[in-house]
Amino acid sequence: MQGLEVRGLRKSFGGLTVAQEIDFDLPPGARKALIGPNGAGKTTFANLVTGKLKPSGGSIRFDGSDIGSLGESERVKRGIAKTFQITTLFRTMTVRENIRLPILERQGRGGRMFGGAAADRATEAEIDALLDQFALLPLADKPIHLLAYGQQRLVELALTLALRPRVLILDEPAAGVPSSESHLILQAIERLPAELAVLIIEHDMDLVFRIARSIVVLVNGRILTEGTPDEISRDPMVRQLYLGEAHV
Repeated sequence: MQGLEVRGLRKSFGGLTVAQEIDFDLPPGARKALIGPNGAGKTTFANLVTGKLKPSGGSIRFDGSDIGSLGESERVKRGIAKTFQITTLFRTMTVRENIRLPILERQGRGGRMFGGAAADRATEAEIDALLDQFALLPLADKPIHLLAYGQQRLVELALTLALRPRVLILDEPAAGVPSSESHLILQAIERLPAELAVLIIEHDMDLVFRIARSIVVLVNGRILTEGTPDEISRDPMVRQLYLGEAHV
């Protein structure tokens, strides 16, 4: 299977085990969600996949190659990218300037943020396409700090897409977004390229059940079960541990 393949993944901090024998697949085009109670190990798992943390055991393969020894930046170059629970944007810069940065870094031209870079037609056309994809063109020349929070999350998503990933990990994309703006996040995720493999780590079950085709439930660093949204919503143990009555 091509895509992301995790086998027997383990992580311990001293005597505390936070990931236990995790087997996980994320093929191209997947729309998978990772859910679980607070402290279940969801973000730890994402950090192991992206290279922010080194595993204590197990393997991580991407398109058939072992990437377990690669650092975070090398995995980004391979095509694995992750958004964050808190936006990491340059607040005094415009939307366009923020999105230009990862494009130039991807091209190996990070030192040309100013000056001639703005006149690069191919780069600016790529920026415009990303702005259009996320309905951000009217906001292109506004500083980030003037945007509503939901709009800032859209910019962050566009910025991550500028890296041209093949695996995208969305770490709580709706966190902190007012309910009046949550539809922006949903629409943006629905517009992601069909071939892109997407893993959503999210507490908003409405978002999870609308987007995910497969849901993995993580409890105490171990996978409890995996299934379709319908199967997960009907699983009595999942309902008892996590879902409550909302999706019964």
